Amino acid sequence: MMKYNTIIWDMDGTLLDTLRDLSDAVNHTLRVYGLPLRDKEEVRRLLGNGVRNLMRGAVPGGEKNPRFEDMLADFKAYYVNHCRDHTGPYEGIVETLQRLREMGVKMAVVSNKLQAGVDELWETHFRDTIDVAIGERPGMARKPAPDMVQLALRDLGAEGDDVRAVYIGDSEVDIATARNSSLDCISVTWGFRDRDWLEEQGATVMADKPADIVEIISGGR
Repeated sequence: MMKYNTIIWDMDGTLLDTLRDLSDAVNHTLRVYGLPLRDKEEVRRLLGNGVRNLMRGAVPGGEKNPRFEDMLADFKAYYVNHCRDHTGPYEGIVETLQRLREMGVKMAVVSNKLQAGVDELWETHFRDTIDVAIGERPGMARKPAPDMVQLALRDLGAEGDDVRAVYIGDSEVDIATARNSSLDCISVTWGFRDRDWLEEQGATVMADKPADIVEIISGGR
């Protein structure tokens, strides 16, 4: 028997390397408003808790900036149209998803990314392997609240005593999400946070490459 038969995946930094497109969208917006640009490392540190949090950190003055809401709207519009420019799966992700699918594992994506962006990227990269894709939407609490995970499990039909679900992500937000959802967590080390940071945040099971996940799911470690 496999250790887990259901996976809830984070998207950015876990399945997809989205850093360049997110950085480009941030800097496009800042440039339009005549504001200082941000480098990729600055953007990386702001990722994981939704686009409002990202822009709050990127815009001088954050939400106190009188043009903040306009800038946030412009960022969202630009990003949805450019979220596929440079984004792609991390090396080994496609093969790992295919293998898990062959093993009969149910899979969903849960992301604090805008639902429109999640839909675009799911359609491009994962429609053949991942059944459910949940993004930020009105009336739904974002991660680390458990609401999006609970919705994903319902949409997967993953309810009952035979469900053995695990959450996989790359950040402290994902560790907290798994805990709040009463799920085990696998933290990946190839994303937006490094191993030392993840351990400091309480990570106990880590994958250094996508193939490790198959081994963990199978109960091999």
